[in-house]
Amino acid sequence: MDTVETVLLMLMLGAVTGVAARYLRAIPLPLIQIALGALLSWPRQGLHVAFDPELFLLLFIPPLLFSDGWRIPKREFFALYKPILRLALALVLATVLGLGWLIHWMIPQMPLPVAFALAAVVSPTDAVAVSAITRNLGMPARTMHILEGESMLNDASGLVALKFAVAATVTGAFSWSGVAREFVWVAVGGLAVGVGLGWGFAWLRELITRRLGDLAATQMVMLLLLLPFAAYMLGERVGVSGILAAVAAGFATNFADLRRGEFIGERMQSAGAWAMLESSFNGAIFLLLGLQLPSIVTGMEGSGYGGWQLAGYVLALTAALLALRWGWLVLAMQGRLLKARLAGDAGARRTWLTELAATLAGIRGAVTLAGALSVPLMLDADTPFPARDLLVFLATGTIIVTLVLGSIGLPLVLRRLPPASETREVREERAARLAACRAAVTDLALDPDRPEAGDADWMAQYQETVGRLTQDYRRRMSLLDDGSADAGSPEAQAETPLAQQQRRQRYLLELEMRLKCLHVERDALYAERFAERINDESLRTLVAELDLSEISLRRRVKVAQQTAAAGVARTAGDDG
Repeated sequence: MDTVETVLLMLMLGAVTGVAARYLRAIPLPLIQIALGALLSWPRQGLHVAFDPELFLLLFIPPLLFSDGWRIPKREFFALYKPILRLALALVLATVLGLGWLIHWMIPQMPLPVAFALAAVVSPTDAVAVSAITRNLGMPARTMHILEGESMLNDASGLVALKFAVAATVTGAFSWSGVAREFVWVAVGGLAVGVGLGWGFAWLRELITRRLGDLAATQMVMLLLLLPFAAYMLGERVGVSGILAAVAAGFATNFADLRRGEFIGERMQSAGAWAMLESSFNGAIFLLLGLQLPSIVTGMEGSGYGGWQLAGYVLALTAALLALRWGWLVLAMQGRLLKARLAGDAGARRTWLTELAATLAGIRGAVTLAGALSVPLMLDADTPFPARDLLVFLATGTIIVTLVLGSIGLPLVLRRLPPASETREVREERAARLAACRAAVTDLALDPDRPEAGDADWMAQYQETVGRLTQDYRRRMSLLDDGSADAGSPEAQAETPLAQQQRRQRYLLELEMRLKCLHVERDALYAERFAERINDESLRTLVAELDLSEISLRRRVKVAQQTAAAGVARTAGDDG
């Protein structure tokens, strides 16, 4: 099959499986895509796609890691940098050393450097698979932030460890000082390249859009989509980590975006483009993984290992990997509890369910497969790389088993967690909405553009308009007021809980009726088009206006429902 046809088929199957996952809610999307890929590739005349690890890492990994770096909350990332670095660096090193020795002891035919290479291959985790499995299941926000940060950074540390393990296998030489120097160069250099390129792009974009505004929005979004590829290729070209360069470029671009609040068109186009790209690439990654399974399995035929023996190796490797991760998390939690108790927090308790969820979230995925298949076939012209087929098979088996365990175990564990109270993010979002409304009311009261006294009719119209706007903002503020002492206005705090609840219900009813009226307007516009009283261009313009209004209304309805629920919970707690 031609390359173009293969790409189009991957995109189509990614979309089809995404729709199928909405119906097969019990089966996570990554497992559906892997299974479909394996079924397509298993027959002799099936779909067979040659897997180029370098091309794979270039095409699929940079944009996804750039998006992760752009999206992850920076405040939480820097606040949690210690546990993130312990998992992304220290745990990777412990995994490579500890698991490498265990593999060599378990499989003496595998040389020790190759065993270290296998341990390095299975050390990176895959946040894409974790988020696909835990979506809407209530993974604690702090734990999810740590897992996302770990996954962004341990890809680089795992691949660097793999590079040195392969070099030790090929040359027979190894130097700890050389590894340390190389890792610092690769990591710091990759971050510097990404930050420099990200800020350079931000400066150029600022220069252009300050002159042209949103007229260049489409072109800026296209350049933004190409930025992670440029960061990755430049990093690899200068000999540093292209993966960390892509992550750092995402970080830098996000910080630059904080000063671009007025570019609405660019922001909306960018959100849609990234959502489509992430969905397409994630689907293609797991489909490609499934397509490689039959060839990896058949590659072990005639190897001298029995099927049950290979299955035992995979299960033992996975068990050791997860046990090491669990032990590391337990030690980290004990250290955190000790610090809390020394600080006087006697109520700190160990949350073993959260530890278990974080352990099962150690799923391996695309980077593990790419790393395993990047191991060279030959040491030299006459000597094959020792135990390469076994290394690839065990790495692939670990991906499948961790995915299955995570798919089954994570939902069970997360459902047993106590129901989470209102999250910090929700409270902060409500407070920010209140602050924005208060700023608007203050601006209306102190409007520097207020017309001078003159035309009495014009002044009356102006004051009436300001009054209506102020009243609307105050109603929104009263809705956002959840009755807490720190957020509530004096008038709201003076109300009885029943009066507060009735006020919220009235405003929520009004929002829902506005939403219903928008639907009626849209139906009327389509009726006008069917009657040919307007053309397609007019229809698209008018419907786009209603769509934007509906998006805003839907979010306000959601906030209203959350505020009402929080108020009910607080009232119930006060009564209790």
